[in-house]
Amino acid sequence: MTTRHRPPGVFRRTAGAVAAGALALAGLIALPASPAHADTTAKGDVIANLWEWNWNSIASECTNVLGPAGYGAVQVAPPSESLKQSSYYWWDVYQPYSYTLNSRFGTATQFAAMVTACHTAGVKVYTDAVINHTAAQTGTGYDGTTITSKYDTPDWDPSDYHTSADCPTSDLTIQDYSNLTQVQNCELLGLPDLKTSADNVRSGLAAFLNKQIALGVDGFRVDSAKHIPATDMAAIVAKLNTTASGAAPYVFDEVYPGSTPQPSDYYGSGDVLDFTYASQMKSAFEGNVSNLSSLSSSGILPAANSVSFVTNHDTERNGLHMSYKDGDSYRLANLFELAYKWSTPTIYSSWQWTQSDQAPPNSAGFVTDTDCSSGWNCLDRDTAVVGMVAWHNAAGGAAVSNWQTMSSNVIGFGRSGAGFFAVNNGSSSATYTFATGMADGTYSDVIDGGASTVTVSGGNASITIPAKDAVAFYNSSYTCTVGCDDSGSGGSTSTVTATFNEYAPTTTGTNVYVVGSIDALGGWDTSKAIRLSSSGYPIWSGTASVPINTSFTYKYIKKDSSGNVTWESNANRSATTTASAVSLDNSWNVANADATYVTFNEYATTDYGTNVYVVGSLASLGSWNTSDAIPLSSESYPTWSKLVIVPKSTAFTYKYIKKDGSGNVTWESGTNRSYTTGTSAGYTTSDTWK
Repeated sequence: MTTRHRPPGVFRRTAGAVAAGALALAGLIALPASPAHADTTAKGDVIANLWEWNWNSIASECTNVLGPAGYGAVQVAPPSESLKQSSYYWWDVYQPYSYTLNSRFGTATQFAAMVTACHTAGVKVYTDAVINHTAAQTGTGYDGTTITSKYDTPDWDPSDYHTSADCPTSDLTIQDYSNLTQVQNCELLGLPDLKTSADNVRSGLAAFLNKQIALGVDGFRVDSAKHIPATDMAAIVAKLNTTASGAAPYVFDEVYPGSTPQPSDYYGSGDVLDFTYASQMKSAFEGNVSNLSSLSSSGILPAANSVSFVTNHDTERNGLHMSYKDGDSYRLANLFELAYKWSTPTIYSSWQWTQSDQAPPNSAGFVTDTDCSSGWNCLDRDTAVVGMVAWHNAAGGAAVSNWQTMSSNVIGFGRSGAGFFAVNNGSSSATYTFATGMADGTYSDVIDGGASTVTVSGGNASITIPAKDAVAFYNSSYTCTVGCDDSGSGGSTSTVTATFNEYAPTTTGTNVYVVGSIDALGGWDTSKAIRLSSSGYPIWSGTASVPINTSFTYKYIKKDSSGNVTWESNANRSATTTASAVSLDNSWNVANADATYVTFNEYATTDYGTNVYVVGSLASLGSWNTSDAIPLSSESYPTWSKLVIVPKSTAFTYKYIKKDGSGNVTWESGTNRSYTTGTSAGYTTSDTWK
């Protein structure tokens, strides 16, 4: 968090501390030499910041809203036990009492269940990591931990904190925010400052974070990272385990702008939250949105190293940034963030407040279930925001194009033919003709949930944008206007066949389906997902008629005999159709951006009823389990062939086997074959049975 609100009677807040503003309690955890970054493939990087929601409510939101809408991750509040007072405040949770996971948001069991539910919905989980300090106030925490001295806690001894030997100020608090030693060795508003240069402290903090990783947590927002030396942060991150998906945990740090340290100091261990980006949103949407044409040169952080936001829990309260109280302008700023191609975007949902210290709705301090109709502000559910998450995912990495400034209040821009967005921050409706860069046709407006349409002709569209509103459409909202059937929705000339091939071993009674963002793939409704055939098990295959010239996102799911659904853990996949059929070859839990393919060709004669398979050291080659070996096609007999999805830049071993009609297995002779992929789109082997 940034500005710390003064706990009554405990420590004073100097004018310098307030001026230094939202100090830094930020960031998720990163890796030293090769920091992990948010998944920025065509889909999957939008973070829903459900700040101080309880665990049960987050689990429900992942299942019912975030997963189906295409959010890539959810950011949640600090899960550790924290200060509990007779009067409750939001900032209590930034005063850790112990590293148990029983907190004001729920029990450790509920926390673990939340992580599992979000993963099942295809949503990653990032927690707020408070590792710079512990609690300034003595008392009893939410799990019953009692602290009588702020320098003697269940996890730390007095020697584990910075002392007068490290901090030059008389009261050990930061008094000069331009002094790097004070910023990183003195106490932030009286909060005991952990000596992160000590290896035992680094190991203890890493153990706390690794405990969360073991439960499935995918990354961390590191609170007050500015107050932890960058070398210490890198050392802590180096001690972190890989996540359940085998990836490094994603870390993004809270480094509030100031003379020292600089955000760039932390790029070696993760991304950094971009406070300047949020300041630019406030300036534009409280002034002239036309100024956004120079956003990329306005001092915001590099896209590859940052996480953007419109507001957070500190800055919405101290007036630095916008808040839900800014109404439509605040909503429009979030829509712009999703439309503009820059860094990893976040959408902030929290509760309504009348006093800056006000706690979330609670019962004896424990946060009650989120009620979006009373007391809470659930921006993540807003129709326009949900529509723009889909828009953002479909636009993927397409560059900003066709920028048009129509007035100080009206701008429009495209994403190189993948989508178009226009916003009107004025007080009256506005009509302009925009050069969209989109193919001719009629498109649904995602801002109003498809209630209205936009027609593009010759690449141009006359668009009326209501006051304080926006219009946005993209290829997946395309409706055929040329070569259609009588209904105008497209006939045989407006759709093409998409073939889905997915490598996915399953247990008996479990089947594999494909579901996606367009109606032909169920519109993310798992009850309408397309069941794939297991005739080529463990490769599941099926087809769907999808619209031409359309970008869409999709994912594979498994359903057991009781109807329970398991989602792939990777980000949503993306594809774009033309007028020709498309074949999509995938492997369970392997992201498209990380995958290539190898076409295995094996010359082998066989007896009738005997088939040839390839099996190997990779999961997509069955992990040497012959029951999960890949069946090769005999279409070009005696050469047997099959395309298999494998990771890029990976060395693996493999071998061919034969199975007769009774399932008896015969291995080829000799040592295991070996292969190494690079970064190219595809590879081919030419082998002969030995």
